[in-house]
Amino acid sequence: MNTPHPRCDRTLAWRALQGHFEAHGRDLDLREAFARDPQRATLFAVEAPEVFADLSKNLWDLATRKLLIEMAGECGLAERRDAMLAGEPINTTEGRAVLHTALRAPKGAAPHSDDVHAVLDAMLVFAERIRDTAGSGIRAVVNIGIGGSDLGPQMVVPALHDVVHPQIEFHFVSNVDGHDITPVLARLKPESTLFIIASKTFTTQETMANAGVARQWFLDQGGRDIARHFVGTTTNLEAAARFGISTTFGFWDWVGGRYSMWSAIGLPIAIAIGADHFRALLAGAHAMDRHFANEPFERNLPAQLGLLDVWYRNFHRFTSRSVAPYHQGLRRLPAYLQQLEMESNGKRVDLDGEPLPYGTSPVVWGEPGTNAQHAFFQMLHQGTDVVPVEFIAVRTPSHGHVDLHAKALANCLAQGQALMLGKSAQQARGERVPTAAPGIAADRLARHRTFPGNRPSTTLVLDALTPRGLGALIAMYEHRVFTSGVLWGINSFDQWGVELGKALCNDLLPRWTSGDTQGLDPSTAALLQRLR
Repeated sequence: MNTPHPRCDRTLAWRALQGHFEAHGRDLDLREAFARDPQRATLFAVEAPEVFADLSKNLWDLATRKLLIEMAGECGLAERRDAMLAGEPINTTEGRAVLHTALRAPKGAAPHSDDVHAVLDAMLVFAERIRDTAGSGIRAVVNIGIGGSDLGPQMVVPALHDVVHPQIEFHFVSNVDGHDITPVLARLKPESTLFIIASKTFTTQETMANAGVARQWFLDQGGRDIARHFVGTTTNLEAAARFGISTTFGFWDWVGGRYSMWSAIGLPIAIAIGADHFRALLAGAHAMDRHFANEPFERNLPAQLGLLDVWYRNFHRFTSRSVAPYHQGLRRLPAYLQQLEMESNGKRVDLDGEPLPYGTSPVVWGEPGTNAQHAFFQMLHQGTDVVPVEFIAVRTPSHGHVDLHAKALANCLAQGQALMLGKSAQQARGERVPTAAPGIAADRLARHRTFPGNRPSTTLVLDALTPRGLGALIAMYEHRVFTSGVLWGINSFDQWGVELGKALCNDLLPRWTSGDTQGLDPSTAALLQRLR
């Protein structure tokens, strides 16, 4: 699809934003902004399905938001969104539609509905059969995949621990390094293990290498009936059959890997949480899809987050964003978001192949609070770089430790407050510090204990970490990435940067046996000789 709309730096709003940034945006002080307008928290609050967002601690004002929305209009965000949802081939470099939203739409409500629901229904029937442990005999499920075939299920299963089948263990193997699969296999019994081989083409190098190891282990341990203990989420039925697999669940070329957990790639999730909860996960995502499709951008949460990303990356020149979920169940969410955002928007040319004169994807990183506070929050508060932080709070815990939950939430709010307010040198001088070095000058100590403040953060709130709530949260992030990608004028749905390393690896592998270094650069040649 060729868009008639310009990329962001060629719009009138971009020029207006440049002037606004110089006059008001660069030096906006959140403390002064709240003092001027006590209603700021209300003005920058956004309600979306299952997710509430407080955007008031971000470095923008109403004029900034208005200009960003105008830029979204000039860039054709609404038209590009509608084209995606309609199944137009917006992945222009591969000539494909982008229809992960169709995977969670009710029957008849999206393109390819009959095919989608036929696979979904069959997959959920199979999942329920495995969950009947008395009948299936399965007590361990091992998902072997990588990238999008691994990160989604590996993130969701622990996040929804409270509804996971209590009698089945779930393992995830992705790394081709044998140190990943070896300890997993050591804990298994062949007669009670189901292996899921997750590869659309059934040729993914890392996945098929690990699948071969698992198959050989199964046979060496006296395993019988590969067809019963191995299942494939793939479209390559012939290759799966050669492997010994007869049960497969497929998906389509309009499903990108990092958007595929809603498809057959979600089989380990379905086995873990059951059919009803899996449908609730889809329903939460679909509700966020409808919000993104129908709400004006002034009240559209994914759109506003994507616009903020452009504001921070291209005007404030912030190069990274930290994600800090204050719920241990979301411990794998930062890793999942790394692929979603950096593989999608880590591009240097626009849709026409022209080099971009501005930055695109920030580095996304993080850890759950409160662990993060004792690791990298020192840098966030007092380091030389400003890093926007995204806090995720869950109002209702699933455990009974009320005091622990209150501490977690209090820490979450306190960190956002501290980033914004900081601490002046005068405040630091007025404090008693029992741990200070004896005789250290008060002014010198105060300089070490001063916090600049005015550091931005977003707080996202879920009432509870349910399948529906998690589905909505993930879909929100997907549409946020789409929004910033549209404004940057890039293709968020290819990943050519993943291919080069794979091709070079295929050239190097035979050299491990032969020792041949001809044609290699001197560094790679020397390292090969040392490692082989």
